[in-house]
Amino acid sequence: MQNFTYHAPTKVVFGRQADAQLIHLLKTEDAHMVLIHYGGNSAKKSGLLDHICSLLSSSGIQYVLLGGVKPNPRLSKVYEGIELARKSGVDFLLAVGGGSVIDSCKAIGSGLKYDGDVWDLYTGKAECRGCAPIGAVLTIAAAGSEMSNGSVITNDQNLLKRSFDSDYCHCRFAIMNPEYTYTLPAYQTASGCVDIIMHTLERYFSTDSMELTDSLAEALVRQVMHYSKIAMKYPSDYEARANIMWAGSLSHNGLTGCGSEGDWGPHMIEHELGGMFDVAHGAGLAAIWGSWARYVMKVQPSRFARFAANIMGIDHGGLTEEQTALKGIEALEDYFREIQMPVNLRELGCEPTDQQIAELADHCCDGDTHTVGHFLPLHSKDVAAILTAAK
Repeated sequence: MQNFTYHAPTKVVFGRQADAQLIHLLKTEDAHMVLIHYGGNSAKKSGLLDHICSLLSSSGIQYVLLGGVKPNPRLSKVYEGIELARKSGVDFLLAVGGGSVIDSCKAIGSGLKYDGDVWDLYTGKAECRGCAPIGAVLTIAAAGSEMSNGSVITNDQNLLKRSFDSDYCHCRFAIMNPEYTYTLPAYQTASGCVDIIMHTLERYFSTDSMELTDSLAEALVRQVMHYSKIAMKYPSDYEARANIMWAGSLSHNGLTGCGSEGDWGPHMIEHELGGMFDVAHGAGLAAIWGSWARYVMKVQPSRFARFAANIMGIDHGGLTEEQTALKGIEALEDYFREIQMPVNLRELGCEPTDQQIAELADHCCDGDTHTVGHFLPLHSKDVAAILTAAK
């Protein structure tokens, strides 16, 4: 078990009609001019955007709108948001949407407090020194960005997808009404559930851990698997949607990583896939995870055997640790198939050439100047092997 610092400062308002507290929360933050940031047409079609605008107007809080955030949020939209916020005198950023919108807000907020190019923060050329205050009205359970300190942005020019973490970037509050997720397409629901599971497993697969944290992580993954199947069949099941939404926050607010050093190799590999092929993040993780797991499993088969027994319910009687581990990996892939998620790159809809795989691996490890992952540190040749196995 490692020492750790746990910091989760976001105020969560959870449940039906949670948005009734929006104005109180904004006034508590002394917000006068709000940038309302959102994605595509779903916030408009659902009436949520108009509802929020009406709440602000009736309370005397001014606002400007900036929509158009895409999955794998783009740096160009961040630049647009920084310019609009500065021109309009924005003093608070409100993300209405899922992880992509919240991540875009975090980038805008960080850029407002930085005199240079905000992309410097994502490439490690500069350190974040502050962030404009951010709140979130969550409509998608997936990324956990509403309670995390991180964000991921894709550079339109070079298609590099990069992340950075800073405690300045925690949302001040997150309004979480599970009813907002009822109308999500099944693919988006499933992809979000995979993202939640992967955020938990990235922390779980550590060579050093804490028993209590392990048990919390195992329960979280089991519950997401259980309720995801219900939500796929009954999209308006409140209990299923509520459990998934809360799991999304708990999976990425640091709780399930206390006492361990997470891996994050699959995430770093998928970031390159997402940058090059613009795939849904959760689906991309599902497509490569089995290949990654088989590649690194022999470092500590006992860890994967525990995963197989405690999460996937594998009866390990008479089996070796490696046999149990492999059955657990196969069982998670079977679950992915059950919720119609891909388990390889072909099913994901992208078939990279050998040259593209080499490029993805090179970008992932920045020309082999560093490794990715901690369970087994991966060089570019290892990343290439995992991607090849995932074809």
